[in-house]
Order: sequence, then structure tokens, then C-alpha cells
Amino acid sequence: MNLLLWVLQVLAALLCVSSGVMKLFMFDKVSLDVPSFGALPKAVWMTLGFLELVCAVVLIAPDALHRQPQLTILAAAAFAVESVLFVRVHIKYREVTPMIMSGVLGLLMAFPAYGRSVLEPIF
Repeated sequence: MNLLLWVLQVLAALLCVSSGVMKLFMFDKVSLDVPSFGALPKAVWMTLGFLELVCAVVLIAPDALHRQPQLTILAAAAFAVESVLFVRVHIKYREVTPMIMSGVLGLLMAFPAYGRSVLEPIF
């Protein structure tokens, strides 16, 4: 179970990094192709990108370093909630593929949050 949770945490961290970099550094280019980027102001997307980069670090570092490991649970839960909220945005803009991806990602991130707090507690 621990190995599965680590794999999910690492995959989530990689997704957080890619998504955060896209929102922070490639927003203008990407927003032309993604209508749902119009749902929120650019400053909000930039803030979300920054938080995703922080989330990527917090998904791995506290658990790996055995310092404040409950932050890993918080990061996984935050990323899960963010993903599920994006489902609503994608529904509004009728973006089926991103909607499905966000929903699946939200569920996948809920699992490490639950797993690290109940199945394989880290604190």
C-alpha cells in the first residue's frame, strides 16, 4: 500500500508541476486554445499555478523527510478539491475530455489523502 501511495504522490507532483508551470509561464499561449481559461481572471490562474507548484513539493518533501508529514495529506486533499472544482468549470464550457481528466485526477488524489491518513498513516 505504501508503494502505491508513493507512486500516486509522485505522479500527482509531476502533474502539479506541469499544470503549475503551464498556468504561470505559458498562460497567454495556452489560454488561446482552452476556452475555460476565460472562467477566471489571469491573476487567479497565476495564483493557482503557484499553489500547484507548492503542492507538488508538499506532496513529496514532508513525507520523505519525515517533517510535518500531515502536510502531504493536506496537499493531496487540496489538489483533489481543486480538480473536482475544475470539473464544474469544464462542464460550463462543455469541455468533455478535460472534465473527465479533472474528475479522475480528483478521485486519484483523494486516494492518497485518505490512504495517508487512514490506510497507511504517516504521522
